[in-house]
Parts: sequence; C-alpha cells; structure tokens
Amino acid sequence: MARMSTSMGLLLLLLLSQPWAGTGADPEAVVCAGTACYTAHWGKLSAAEAQHHCSTNGGNLATVKSEEEARHVQRTLAQLLRPEALPVARMGKFWIGLQREKGKCLDPNLPLKNFSWVGGGEDSSYANWHKEVRSSCISKRCVSLLLDLSLPLLPSNLPKWSEGPCGSPSSPRSNIEGFVCKFSFKGMCRPLALGGPGQVTYTTPFQATSSSLEAVPFASMANVACGDGDGDESKSQHFLCKEKSPDVFDWGSSGPLCVSPKYGCNFNNGGCQQDCFDGGVGTFRCGCRPGFQLLDDLVTCVSRNPCSSSPCGGEATCIPGPDGESYTCRCPRGYQLDSSQLDCMDVDECQDSPCAQECVNTPGGFHCKCWVGYEPGSPGEGVCQDVDECAPGHSPCAQGCINTDGSFHCSCKEGYVLAGEDSTQCQDVDECAGLVHGLCDSLCFNTPGSFHCGCLPGWELAPNGVSCTRGAMSPGPQTGPPQEEDEGGSEKSTMPPAATSSPTRGPEGTSQAALTAKRPSLPSYVPITSAAPETLGPTGPPGVWVEPSTHHPTTVTGHGESAGGGSVATQSDDGTDGQKLLLFYILGTVVAILLLLALALGLLVFRKQRAKRVEMKEKKPQSATDSYSWVPEPGDSRAADNQYSPTPGTDC
Repeated sequence: MARMSTSMGLLLLLLLSQPWAGTGADPEAVVCAGTACYTAHWGKLSAAEAQHHCSTNGGNLATVKSEEEARHVQRTLAQLLRPEALPVARMGKFWIGLQREKGKCLDPNLPLKNFSWVGGGEDSSYANWHKEVRSSCISKRCVSLLLDLSLPLLPSNLPKWSEGPCGSPSSPRSNIEGFVCKFSFKGMCRPLALGGPGQVTYTTPFQATSSSLEAVPFASMANVACGDGDGDESKSQHFLCKEKSPDVFDWGSSGPLCVSPKYGCNFNNGGCQQDCFDGGVGTFRCGCRPGFQLLDDLVTCVSRNPCSSSPCGGEATCIPGPDGESYTCRCPRGYQLDSSQLDCMDVDECQDSPCAQECVNTPGGFHCKCWVGYEPGSPGEGVCQDVDECAPGHSPCAQGCINTDGSFHCSCKEGYVLAGEDSTQCQDVDECAGLVHGLCDSLCFNTPGSFHCGCLPGWELAPNGVSCTRGAMSPGPQTGPPQEEDEGGSEKSTMPPAATSSPTRGPEGTSQAALTAKRPSLPSYVPITSAAPETLGPTGPPGVWVEPSTHHPTTVTGHGESAGGGSVATQSDDGTDGQKLLLFYILGTVVAILLLLALALGLLVFRKQRAKRVEMKEKKPQSATDSYSWVPEPGDSRAADNQYSPTPGTDC
C-alpha cells in the first residue's frame, strides 16, 4: 500500500512538472515567416476566449490556408511542445480561427464545408479534416488542431482538423489544451548579426519576446547585449525595425555589432552575410561576392541586379535601370500596371468598342461575337453578316418566308393565316363561317385556301357567282324581261306580268302569281355537300370558287341536268328581285303575327278590366229598405174579400 502511494505521488509530481500544467512553463512560442507571425499558447479556454486573447494584441486565431502556412503553425506548436518535456500519451487540441455560425449548415461540396475564417478574407481551397464533418446546424461549431502530445511533431505529419462545439467560459471543451494566434505586418527586418559574443532579444508589437526569429516584424525592438560573460563589460544597444523606403525595412545600424579583436572573423563570420576579410590586429571588414554590393549596414549584401529579388509580381517582368540600382516592372500585352507599379492587371479592351457587334473581354485580350441571326464573316474581317434563314432547304416557314436583317418572318397565301407558337405554320381560313349571309346568296362551301357558293335544288348560280336564280324547273314560269338599266345608269327593276296582273288559277286552284313569286326553301332531306369546284362537270350542278389572289368569287357556270333529274334553266338577273320579294313576304308575315299578338293581348287586358269593374259594382252596399216589402192595410184587405160590398157608384 505504501509502495502504491509512493508511485501515485511520483506520477502526480511528474504531471505537475509538465509545461502545460506548471506556472513556470513557457507561456508561448513564436515563429515569423513572410509577413506574419504565429504564436502558440497553453490554456483551457473556449474558442471565444481564445479569440479575445488574440485580438487583444492585434491578431486573430490562426488561419491555415495553405500547406506552407500549416508548416509554420506546426513549427510554432513544436516550440511549445518541447521534446524533453512531452507528457504521457494523450490527445490534445488547439483552437484555430475556423468556425461555422449557428444556422449555417454543412456544404459537403466546399473544401471548408461552409466554415469561414474569423479574421475574414476569402475562403481557401486547402483542408486537412480528421474525419467527416457533422451536418448539425443548431449550434455554433469550431475547429481545432488534433495533436498526439506524446509524440514529436514531424514535418511530414501535419496536424489534422477536428470540429466540434465551441465551448463556453464555464465549460470549455474537453481535450482543449491551448490555441494558436496569427499577427500580420507590412514587412519584416532581417535578424541582427553579431560580430562577437553577445545576445539579441526581440520584443514584438504583440508583446512576445524571443531571441531566435528568422524574420523580425516591423516596429519590433531589438536589445543587443555584447559580452561573453567572462568578465568582459557588457554593452547594450537598442534598435528599431523601420520602413526605410516602400517595402524596404531596416534597423538603421552600421555593423558589425559586438565586434571583438579577440575573435575577428572567426566568430560568426564576423557577423558578415557573405565574406569577412581579416585586416590583422583584431580588425576585419565584410565584403560581397561578384554581382552583389554591400549595403549601408556594412554587413548585408544585395545583388547588383535590382531584379534579382524578383520585386515584380504576377505577369510583370522586371527591367533593370541604367544605374544598376533602380528597376521598372513591365506588363505583357493586354495588361497594365496596377497602383503599386509592381503587378499587372487586365485591360478591358471592350471599353473601346473594337467589335462590330458584341465584345467579350478575356484575361490579356478579348474576342468578338455576333448577335443572334448573324454569323462571322470571312476570316480576318472581324465583321458579322446576316444569316439567311429563308435559304432553300432551311426555311422554318410552312409557306412564305421573308428574310430580314438579323431575323425573318413568315407569311401565308390568300385564304390562310399564321398559326403555331412561333407563327411559322399556316392554317386555312373558313370563309363560310362568316360569309353565309354575306357574299354567298344561299349556300357556301369552304375549300383549302378559298370557298365557292352554291344554290338550293331548283335554283342556279348567277353569273356574279354569288346570287341564285330560279331554274327552268321552278314552280312557275318566269315571264317578263330581266333587270335592265335605264338611260341614267341606275338599275331598273321590272316586275313580271304574272306578279302584277290578276292571279290566274292553276289546275289545283293555286294562284299562278304566288307560285311565280315564292322562292323554294331547302327541304330537310336535301343534303349540303362541299363539292370542290374542279369536280363540277357538265352533268353536275353549277359551282363557283374564289381565286386566292383577289379573294373575290369568280363565276364558273355549267348547264346540264341536275342530280334530281330536272333541267337547269338559263341564269337571269331577276333572282335578286325574287329574293327581295320573298324577304318582303316573310317580314310582312312576321309583322302581321306581331300585330295579331298585340291585338289579342289588348283584348285580354280589356276583358280583365271590364270583369273587374262588374265585380266591384256587384259588391256595392244596398239601402236599408231593400230588405223590406209593403203589406196591405187590414181594411183594404177585408173590403176586397166581401162579396156583398157595393160596387162603386151604387147606393147601399
């Protein structure tokens, strides 16, 4: 039992001695590269608390937008997880700045799964998920880096991404051990080089201190303490990273620093970047290789070709100046320099309207397009020519096609109208639907693109192709001349003698004038057929059709026997008068019927009113004496009954 207690105590002591648990552990680790610095911190915090800690010093939770940036973050974490103080085998998580707000659901088609970086900016294409992301939308989700704290971080094994709840101040997530921050800057200074024993301590704007930075952020302070600690007097100097010129950052010192005659070029190459030349008696100087020149700090070498550092970006090409120190950036055709004069941006050539119709801008160029209904002309001309949609074999119209500039429209022959959704088809017009009581006097037969008129049995078509006249087999003979014109040119109508003279009775006692004036109606048993004009022969009934060009009926008459066996008489112009006379009879009959109905209605009203007056008179109140009768007096009655009463004029 005592041995077990001792073992537990040793294990607890070992755990308390680890860097994440003790107060004496390094609070952070710093790595600077490019234009950004990354810091790693211990602390069981929620994602919101970690972001607040980073933003207090001017940064955000770290982004991991590329594999290169993932390696920078891994190096920062490697400084925090010292190999000599690795904990027991367990998994730990460190917050980064990738989060998904509540109500924003998973999008499996995106690399970041609809997560976004807290510092803003565009979404990145790099991702390194540990497992499939949950599709929960009901709560906020945050991402952390998953690490095995018992193993050293290897460059080939980048930390995986793990998403989950963001935690709260009172209840941070389990396995959360810390977080990683990122701070961005305008530029960086080179680390200071010492020509003798000494130490440099850098203090960054985000309150981090370090003695081993590969790049020092702008506005950092450097404290240089010279001396090897062997009794030599220490000398301290302070330097500030400044912007010497646009995009050029320097400490403003003339080195080397902490030079010592005791060591000369043997200590750190005298602090020189390239060559160190020993001048004897403890003196030395720095030099540069061919093609390079020494800067004002007497330590750093730069190429004599100002373009050796590739100052121009993108499509731009660096052109050295005549003095060997300046340079200019030049853009290829279709591009122009941006505001920084170091990079190129596309030129929108379409603003100058180089195309005849439509212009499409492309990176570094453009191309022309033709509108609908046009096609490119000959190669090299760059013009658009009209497409003939009505070309033979390609016309979309059912009948007529008319090509226009950039389009077309369809047309139809007489007797047809445009139809269809795109108005390319033609549909026959049924002229008889509206012309039965118009152009045609009696019957109308519709034909494809036209129509023709017809007549009832016993009647035949007049020369005008519209009216009907009585044939030779009509109920009464036609006498009298046809209609003729008077000298004044007006039409003169002459009634037949049979209609104007006294009626002549026929064998059945029927008025011959009535038979002459009456126009036969269509019997119910006579069928109406739409016979085409070309089928009418010498033995058929006469017909007429309308030419499509003029849409007016043209009369074509024929004489022969009808289908009923009756002969067809010669056409005459008195058919119109017969029609008018028949119409007059019909109208007269209708008017007479209406008058009779009005008279009967008036008589009915009069009788009702008379009966009402008689009834009211009978109900008139009687006088009081109407219910009494006169009674003879008694004396008178007895005298009348006495047989011995004397007669008048005699004496008793």
